Amino acid sequence: MNEQVSPLRLAASGMRAQAKRLRHTAENIANADTPGYRRKLVSFEEAVRFGRPTGEVEASRTRLDQTELPRIHDPAHPMADDEGYYAGSNVDLVIEIADSREAGRSYEANLRMFEQTRQMNSSLLELLR
Repeated sequence: MNEQVSPLRLAASGMRAQAKRLRHTAENIANADTPGYRRKLVSFEEAVRFGRPTGEVEASRTRLDQTELPRIHDPAHPMADDEGYYAGSNVDLVIEIADSREAGRSYEANLRMFEQTRQMNSSLLELLR
């Protein structure tokens, strides 16, 4: 890790990554009953600039969960095939709610780190005056 990386930048990168994760969990929850919808996933990676790790975190590209979509039997559904089945969504609401709570708490922890660093910088500037 680069010694010149600001704690403010580290906390901000964590907040950006968790905000993206929160957006995806919200989209997943909103589309839990949408036929054919695949759950959106995001993972975190260490940021690299000019071939060197920065210590910051960034969210990866959005991936779709490739688990098999459940087949739901409802012959009256407009998307049903000849046998009366259509593809449901692979979103599990319990998992999404747990993921959103974890992402929210991680966001808050990064926000506290950001605020404490800002307060320490302000105190240091006050001492230097």
